[in-house]
Amino acid sequence: MSLGSLDIIRPGLLTTVQDVGRYGHQALGVPVAGPMDAFSHRLANQLVGNEVDAATLEVTLIGPEMIIGAETTLAIAGAHFEATCDGQPVPMAASFPVRPGQRLKFGRIVQGARAYVGVAGGIQTAAVLGSRATHLVSRMGGVDGRALITGDRVPVLARPSARPSRKAAGLTLPTGGRAQLRVVPGPQDEWFRADALKAVVGVSFRISPRSNRMGYRLEGPALARVRAGELISEPVGMGAIQVPGAGEPILLMADRQTAGGYPKIGHVISADLPLAGQLAPGDFIEFILCSRQEAVTALIARERQLLRYADLKDAS
Repeated sequence: MSLGSLDIIRPGLLTTVQDVGRYGHQALGVPVAGPMDAFSHRLANQLVGNEVDAATLEVTLIGPEMIIGAETTLAIAGAHFEATCDGQPVPMAASFPVRPGQRLKFGRIVQGARAYVGVAGGIQTAAVLGSRATHLVSRMGGVDGRALITGDRVPVLARPSARPSRKAAGLTLPTGGRAQLRVVPGPQDEWFRADALKAVVGVSFRISPRSNRMGYRLEGPALARVRAGELISEPVGMGAIQVPGAGEPILLMADRQTAGGYPKIGHVISADLPLAGQLAPGDFIEFILCSRQEAVTALIARERQLLRYADLKDAS
């Protein structure tokens, strides 16, 4: 293995370095960050033989163009883009070898919102508190804590693979800009009318243009509280549905803050968070109530889907 690079010719709309996130520091006010769609991030790594916590590039809506600076293997998982390498189409959710000097170019996005570029050996930007994940608000991790720009040289550990291309079944992406997300009530659902969460089931909430990696602001029926005031701030996780005083829900995502004082009417289940990560402003969300047992069962099924490809990792 040797050190190589991905040289950014065109950065796309929002391309960042992400690993599984910066866990263990929320008590000190350090956010987690990490991929918006952790399933596709992990799959991209598995396809190139990496551990699932290796860093990938997260590509959002408009993809980048880059020159490959090393002989290695790449895989793109998540959103379906029309991508080419030296003008030849490259498959989604499959690994493919590349040589130094080749040009990887993302074209039109077909379905979904975010794709992950896995590189055999992983991206080698400096780790901050044990993670390479980019947190845009605090400008931490990745490349100077920001999205990639033209001229960036992203270091990678080049690891050529003698194995044939590997292909996998990726995440089932949202169709027509709509997704149904399963929700468990709480932990402060008693702050709302007894039927408040049931009343929003089946209602389409539009993701506001004011949304970002921190959270999706949802436009739809206001969720009126029966209790005024705010909570004493407490830790929050990805998938929490906060409701500020005006009643407009906010679905917290990867770059969420570490704590918050708005009551949370529900929580999107872990198995459906990758699907949420494949949505963009202007898309629609419908919530479905489910039990905690159903949430656990769904997560087990999602993990089993990834375990099918766990043996794709290189033993070296």
